[in-house]
This record gives sequence, structure tokens and C-alpha cells, in this order.
Amino acid sequence: MQSLSLSLYIIFIANFLLAAWLFMKAANYSRPVVVIITLWTILQSAVGLSGFYSDTHTMTTRFPLLALPPLIFMLFLFITPKGKTFIDGLNIKTLTIFHLIRIPVEIVLFLLFIHHAVPKAMTFEGANFDILSGLSAPLVYYFGFVKKKLGKPALVVWNIACILLLLNVVTNAVLSLPARFHQFGFEQPDIALGYFPFLLLPSCLVPLVLFSNLAAIRKLIAGFVDQTIAATA
Repeated sequence: MQSLSLSLYIIFIANFLLAAWLFMKAANYSRPVVVIITLWTILQSAVGLSGFYSDTHTMTTRFPLLALPPLIFMLFLFITPKGKTFIDGLNIKTLTIFHLIRIPVEIVLFLLFIHHAVPKAMTFEGANFDILSGLSAPLVYYFGFVKKKLGKPALVVWNIACILLLLNVVTNAVLSLPARFHQFGFEQPDIALGYFPFLLLPSCLVPLVLFSNLAAIRKLIAGFVDQTIAATA
């Protein structure tokens, strides 16, 4: 991967720290959350700096080690009583404004494309429209929780739309990896995500974004069901 500007690293790392802080805030600075995010970040950063993920011949086969562990842990939270209790205690307002971090992510991806480190399909000039989630987040926060003009069904729909936009770019990223799954970006495969600090995107930021949407949906649906039961009692 060609030399990148210092500003690109600064933007990404600053946004990562913002994302970690917002999620910790949503979790009321729960000690386990702070410890897990910190240790996972340190572990993946150390492994990434060793060059484990950056070899284009093995990047695709090793890529699941970045994303699968947090996804499995996420599933554990949604199916266990303690996990559900944790989710129900999250601050949905903070989970909503959290998605602002998707705007700098899209800017970073575009700059990486300019530096020939990711394909065009992963940017807003290509097939990635995830920036819409970030741009709409403050509006949803304002009209949903400040003005209370958006009902719970509308908030659920918005979170589902955000998930679909995220899955779109994740699919493009996986299909743009070198070798095995290479379907997009033939002129420039997706290599940046194997290097520090950008490997923190699939290993930390994407799982946190997905979890925030899913947790918000759970809280919204549970609240709607509770209100319905109370109204008919």
C-alpha cells in the first residue's frame, strides 16, 4: 500500500476514539464494555502491526479473524438473559447520534480510494451509500427524541435502513478482497483493511455500528410492545 498522508491517519484514529467514547457513553461507561473494547483494540492493533493481515496472499482467509469474534459475541448478547439486560440498559439517544461516525468513515474510504488502497465500489462515488446513515442521524435524533415527531415505527424503519446500507458496503468490501472472493475492484482490490489502523474498521467500528442499530431496534420494539400491552390492559 502506497504511503498515505498523516491527516488520513489522524482523521481515522480521531473518529475511532469518538466512536469508542460514544458507545461507552451509551453503555453508561460500564467497566466490562470499556475493558472489552480497549483489550480488543489493543489485540487487533498488535496483530495488525505484525503484518498478519496485510499479506495479500493470505488476507482473505485471515479476514474473518477481524470480524467474526465480535459478531459471535454480539449474538451471545442477544440470546442470553444477561446480554439482553445489558442491551436494555443502553441509552438509545446516544446509540442514535453514534451513527454520526459513519460520515468520517466514508470520507476516509474515499481518501483511501484516491490513494489506491480500496476500490471505488467501497466509496460514495461507487456503490456505497452508507454516508446517508451518518447524515440523517442528527435529524433522526432531533425529530425523534427532542421534538418527538417521529414515532417508534419510523425509528425502527430508519435503523433497518441503516443496517441494509451497512451490509451493502460490507459485502462490497468482502468481494473486493484480494484472491478468493475478488469480484469487485479488479483495478484496485481492498487492501487497506489489512493494515493498522484501518483494520479497526472491520474489527471494531462495523460491529459497533451494527450492534447499535440492532440494539436500538430491540429497545424500540420492546417499548412498543410494552405500551400496546399497557393500553389494552
